[in-house]
Amino acid sequence: MKRIFIFTWLLTVCVFSACNKYLDVDKYFNDMLNNKDSIFAKREYAMNWLTSTYRHMKDAGGEISNKGSGGNPFSFISDDMIFGDRQDRIRQYQNCEYSADNQIYEGGRWTFLYEGIRKASVFIHNIDKCKEMNMTEIADAKAQARFLRAYFYWMLMRQFGPVPLVPDAGQDVSLPYEQLALPRSSYDECVDFVTSEFANAASSLPAVRAASEIARPTRGAALAARAKVYLFAASPLFNGNDEMFDLLDHEGRQLINQVYSEEKWAKAAAAAKEVIDLGQYDLYIHPLVERDVEPYKTTINPPYHPVYSEAAYPNGWKDADPMLSYREIFNGGVTISKNPEFIFTRVEWGGTNTMDIAKHSAPTSLGGWNTNAMTLKQVKAYYMNDGKDINESTTYQQQKNGFSTNSDDYRPLPANVSLQYANREPRFYASAAYNGSIWENISTTNSGLRNRQIFYYKGDPDGKILSSPDFYIRTGVGVKKYYHPEDSWSEGGQQTRKYEPAIRYADVLLWYAEALNELTGTHSVKGYNEVDINVSRDAEQLRFAMKRIRMRAGIPDLADNIYQSQTAFRSALKRERQIEFFAENSRYWDLRRWKDAPIEENMPIMGANMEMKNDNTQRPLFYNETVITSIPKIFLKKMYLWPLETGELRRNAKLTQNPGW
Repeated sequence: MKRIFIFTWLLTVCVFSACNKYLDVDKYFNDMLNNKDSIFAKREYAMNWLTSTYRHMKDAGGEISNKGSGGNPFSFISDDMIFGDRQDRIRQYQNCEYSADNQIYEGGRWTFLYEGIRKASVFIHNIDKCKEMNMTEIADAKAQARFLRAYFYWMLMRQFGPVPLVPDAGQDVSLPYEQLALPRSSYDECVDFVTSEFANAASSLPAVRAASEIARPTRGAALAARAKVYLFAASPLFNGNDEMFDLLDHEGRQLINQVYSEEKWAKAAAAAKEVIDLGQYDLYIHPLVERDVEPYKTTINPPYHPVYSEAAYPNGWKDADPMLSYREIFNGGVTISKNPEFIFTRVEWGGTNTMDIAKHSAPTSLGGWNTNAMTLKQVKAYYMNDGKDINESTTYQQQKNGFSTNSDDYRPLPANVSLQYANREPRFYASAAYNGSIWENISTTNSGLRNRQIFYYKGDPDGKILSSPDFYIRTGVGVKKYYHPEDSWSEGGQQTRKYEPAIRYADVLLWYAEALNELTGTHSVKGYNEVDINVSRDAEQLRFAMKRIRMRAGIPDLADNIYQSQTAFRSALKRERQIEFFAENSRYWDLRRWKDAPIEENMPIMGANMEMKNDNTQRPLFYNETVITSIPKIFLKKMYLWPLETGELRRNAKLTQNPGW
């Protein structure tokens, strides 16, 4: 006897009964099996179906989340930042105490994203039946669904590696369970399908959208997402990686290609170049603001440079304020419609996640949760304001043991702050809440809580105290990225609206540079529109991409010899990514795709000595580097890919587990 048995990850759908504008998909599903026209005949129902598909872009389908909200902890479980509360969970992540049976936050992500894939597929194959929409509207809506389906696959691939590709025409739900089971496709097969879907979508998506539809993809978003998929496919983890020889399907077929291909880097470079050549995007530049003008007294101007201080962006920073240019991308200081850098965001579907990061980073004494911390490894990654590494800087070595005595000598440092935080690059001050930094808290109605200097010494209100053992900054350096000076969680306070930087132009520039750097010859690649694109390693093209990032950041360009050396440029680019994309759900994936995780993530998490109090004797000892023993750090080979849930393996007899799990 045949049973109607539908895969959990092909069938289950979310019900949005709490919000009338979303279609209750479950209510109509059974009717659709026999009569799909019942949903897609009317524009309202059809577009509600598409909106419900978008909902899989949030929660477990989110990109940047706070401490794993909705099943996405990856911004906090690498080597750049951690959270302080929920010690058991951060330890489980960092010490590899998760498994196929214990996913911690991750339970249900596989299912949730496959639900979105199925809903998108149903929409793609039925929207043409809608007589209340014209051909242009149908083409756009269908392209949106293709983008969503491809993006859901991409998120699964990034986390789990090769995944099953559901037949585009869908499955016959009347078949018995055994015939519904699908094996994993190879990683290259997944890449081919997903990139072709993004290319297909790009052909029908508009170049721009109205502000009211800012979270819906454009042509540029589809092409940028396509470039990102190609970049991961070209990276060492998936490009001729013989360490993954044992990643097999149910019939023993290898799912990771064992032969290195430079052509994959060429495809990534060409795809990124297509986005650049649109001429539609640029880095966000805030006009130069004098540091003594309210309310920007704490902004910083780079030290005078005979070349860059006298040249306008992108050749210098004469007309730009590097501190505000970087900070306002993330803290809501510029609306998304006025920001040429944002290519794709989930602001409507999951925009509260970056707000949560800001709240959990804010001090307890100001109404925040005081838990998000920057590791000392990340602190050391930031350059000095003259572009030097701290270990190469005579200035840093001479001043690191001293303290500021006023608010003017080492802007933006106020008094009584360690001088190891002085003369650093602008991105540091836009991202780090160093010990003794100012939290403006402007919108609170309590004037006594504005412009407060916050210290993390033991016994201070925001330091380690017995009455609140979980809520303190474990490393002695907090996080200010996503925080706006007007944000306040104190009495009467308000917060600026944040925009999730899912894909921004800085990403594309560095993808382009990274891919070009790996080429040894000239390659001709077919673009999404079948136009040939020629790419090769060219020092001036590397400079074109990298210099823009560094000029916006207010630090000098790389030396010529670095652009000439593949090895040196690779190292410089990795560091640039670590700094530029801090707290953007980037570092975790980068270390894995580069296969750098066995070195970088086997180092202990370092912080300040949080047992030291704010007195003349103990204050200097606070800055002695200390291992955060409560969060042991380890990386094992099996951690390159996340384990598939045991329940999914039981439901699908052809599904195989990732190696080591």
